[in-house]
Amino acid sequence: MNQQVANCGGMPPAEPLPAPVQDLRRAVPRRRERVEWRVMISRQAAFGGAAAMAAFGAYEMVRVVEAGGVTILEGFMTALFAVTFAWISFAAASALVGLLLPQPRRAWRFRPEKFITRTALVVPVYHETPSRITAALEVMGHGLARQGHGQAFEIVILSDSRNAGAWIGETLAVDRLRQSLAGEMAVWYRRRWSNHARKSGNIRDFVESWGGRYDHFVVLDADSLMSPDTLVALAAAMESEPQLGILQTFPKLGGGRSVFARAQQFASRVYGPVVAGGYAAWQGADGNFWGHNAILRTSAFASSCILPELSGREPLGGPILSHDFVEAALMRRAGWRVEMATDLEGSWEDSPPSLLDAATRDRRWAQGNLQHLRVISASGLRWPSRAHLALGVMSYLISPVWLLLIVFGFALAMQAEFVRPDYFPQGLQLFPTWPRFDSERMVRLFVLTLVVLFLPKIIGVSLAMATSSFRRACGGGPRLLGGAITELALSALFAPIMMLIHSRQICEILLGRDSGWSPQRRDGETRWCDAWRAHRLHMAIGVATACFAFYLSPKIFLWLSPTLVGLVLAAPLSRLSGSSAVGLALRRCGLLLTPEEEGPPAIVREFHAAWAQAPAAPGDAVKALAENRMMREIHFRWVNPAPRRRGEPEAAWLTAAHKIDEAVSLEEAMNWLNESECVQIAGERVLAERLARLCQASPEAMAEAPAGALAQPNFA
Repeated sequence: MNQQVANCGGMPPAEPLPAPVQDLRRAVPRRRERVEWRVMISRQAAFGGAAAMAAFGAYEMVRVVEAGGVTILEGFMTALFAVTFAWISFAAASALVGLLLPQPRRAWRFRPEKFITRTALVVPVYHETPSRITAALEVMGHGLARQGHGQAFEIVILSDSRNAGAWIGETLAVDRLRQSLAGEMAVWYRRRWSNHARKSGNIRDFVESWGGRYDHFVVLDADSLMSPDTLVALAAAMESEPQLGILQTFPKLGGGRSVFARAQQFASRVYGPVVAGGYAAWQGADGNFWGHNAILRTSAFASSCILPELSGREPLGGPILSHDFVEAALMRRAGWRVEMATDLEGSWEDSPPSLLDAATRDRRWAQGNLQHLRVISASGLRWPSRAHLALGVMSYLISPVWLLLIVFGFALAMQAEFVRPDYFPQGLQLFPTWPRFDSERMVRLFVLTLVVLFLPKIIGVSLAMATSSFRRACGGGPRLLGGAITELALSALFAPIMMLIHSRQICEILLGRDSGWSPQRRDGETRWCDAWRAHRLHMAIGVATACFAFYLSPKIFLWLSPTLVGLVLAAPLSRLSGSSAVGLALRRCGLLLTPEEEGPPAIVREFHAAWAQAPAAPGDAVKALAENRMMREIHFRWVNPAPRRRGEPEAAWLTAAHKIDEAVSLEEAMNWLNESECVQIAGERVLAERLARLCQASPEAMAEAPAGALAQPNFA
């Protein structure tokens, strides 16, 4: 393997696979498929039930406002209420389907003695923590090898990192991973010099260049962890079901320490399975893809899932950011099955550590989902695929709809409190027209709305309480209920803040602001200065609205108070959301506990142990590269040279070489070099060697590292 790595820049010999770009306006006709009876019933229950509940809620709202005649304000508010009620009705109907019509256990529980196919564990990375990624891959690799399937899987890390320090840290961590898995599983690494189209472009480049080597590939995020049993089950499903194109697992959230992360993983663990079960039941073979923790058939992906760029400029044009939904729709359009395996337990991912980190991630997702408005009408898509795209769009548009509903409701309350009614709207009439409002029906509608809104949570908690093993793993019945109440209170406080954040994000996208590509922060506290800077406008809106409402009428103030509390306290709540100290205090009190916290699975324990033992990346990686000969040997073992054309020199390469030649010491050169020049040094051995000559370290520091340093170098 060492020779292969040295010859191919960290990757195996190329085995190209044709990957034509798909035309969204033209599709190859496919024969009509028969839908299973269980899936048909589930679809009727989910969509029909949601439509019935939405129609009833809209009817009741009309009856509330029509008593005294429907005004323009009341008409707008009724329409907005109908949209929001339909949204929560679909979640409630899906939860009922998950409860009453759960997906049956499937044939992918089959375990072969030996695979006849090869599967790649593909990890696209962008400025992530290398030790975290390689620790997860190490325990997954060892686990597969122990089951006798190590040779049927290969690890492929695909880097899009632009920073020289991140790049060097990745190569050092990958080399340690290769040493750890030597003889058990192949490890490959490639960094792209151009990160066009971001994650989707990264995977496309892999499929086009090396797709012929692999029958399937499992996409893993930097925070993904999957048990060997689940990986074997995914690969076995692909071998046993030739028409299966994508099999998506339902990842559990885990490992969270902050308040926000622990609340998210509690909700995902307690309420998530029943909603996911409902979605899986009505999806059938028309499922969705979430971009990670799923297995894909390589030939099917290459032939049907290469995305075109949307016309026009970003944010609504250019590469499709939320590519996973579209890839699932195109694979289904080509006739391949796309399914969800909700009964495969060994799949995990991390939650964002705070409210601000979730908002940063959502900014990119919101832009990508709004791009789906230009994809939803693509030729040949099946209607469930269009439904997935529409649901993704509405998951962000519902925030401005909710905001407008509050604004119109506020305006109606002010009108009722201060505008004098017209008792004789028709001029000469014998009797006055008294203003009427069906308050009794309004109270009933309010209660109905709360029931529909909280129905998925009610079902999830009820099932958790009814399952003795799950109840005990969450600390017992009282602590489980306490956790549910705590999560409900936190989500109610965070919801209006996210409403304003998402509404602003939608406005920015419609005004033409691109999200860019910010690295995802996986851990860390929220600083007070960041919280105040991000939420000062939200707090100002909340305080101003509260004061104005209380001045006008205490009744209006009380009506708005559930929303205003979260806004007035936005900055402290945001700071609280990222607090690990408070999160761990809640755990000590037995609140927001999940079974994985109380009794972590073996793979999770092994992962944390491996991560704790991994050496830290060098602080100043480029300087360390110049000072340590062994580090250079390791790093350039994995580097693929930059593509260059004769007569078109790279400016950063030239300036880096010039600065190195003129510098009289390593410190002076490091002060002169900028980031793009450091990237050229990390990618060109001749520049790194020229920089190394400036070292003023002792001969002992420049000597070769002692035995064993290749496997476990320590650059602290």
